Amino acid sequence: MYTSETHIRVRYGETDQMGYVYYGNYAMYYEVGRVESLRRLGLTYRELEEMGVMMPVLENKSKFLSAALYDDHLKIVTTIREKPGVRIRFEYDIFNGEGILIHQGETMLAFVDKNSGRPCRPPEVFQKVLKPYFE
Repeated sequence: MYTSETHIRVRYGETDQMGYVYYGNYAMYYEVGRVESLRRLGLTYRELEEMGVMMPVLENKSKFLSAALYDDHLKIVTTIREKPGVRIRFEYDIFNGEGILIHQGETMLAFVDKNSGRPCRPPEVFQKVLKPYFE
């Protein structure tokens, strides 16, 4: 299992008239957690794309436990529980500044060959950096 943490602060433009984070912005928070978790492994989305692999989102799930508010400091814990194949599942736990779990989410992405548009296995370098977490 691989886990990483990312921290963000809620910006005014991410909230609705009540000062709560607009529900659609959680998908953006997932992306921040996902991109930064890969970066901590030593890979970037850009590098994967340069290797000819795209990662479109197939599923996006959200569970709202409590509201995030303007200027809240959020911790996004991103987890990969299963060794990826053609698909990869990311799980997200979002905590507020007091350490309270306020949101849970999940995305399923596919590895897709950039040229053919067909599903493919993750690049060898991707499998190599994740290997120690799934032995």
